[in-house]
Amino acid sequence: MVKIRLKRTGTNNQPKWRIVVADVKMPRDGRFIEEIGYYNAIPVQEVFEIKKERLEYWVKQGAQMSVTLKALLKRMEKKARRKAAV
Repeated sequence: MVKIRLKRTGTNNQPKWRIVVADVKMPRDGRFIEEIGYYNAIPVQEVFEIKKERLEYWVKQGAQMSVTLKALLKRMEKKARRKAAV
């Protein structure tokens, strides 16, 4: 089974996250199939980038998104809608 989840990078107290497609048997920071984005929550303005076409492709192939990633996507979409409304 394939999952779309976050992989932690960075140093102590400076975490950065990569959004990766990985087999569920692999560890969190282990081997992955494809990197499709990144997330950095530390700056004042959160940095979130994702390749939407690749995300859609993997979901169509049966990959499941992690709960954390679903919540993060929902929050970022909400922020984008609020920003567009202003």
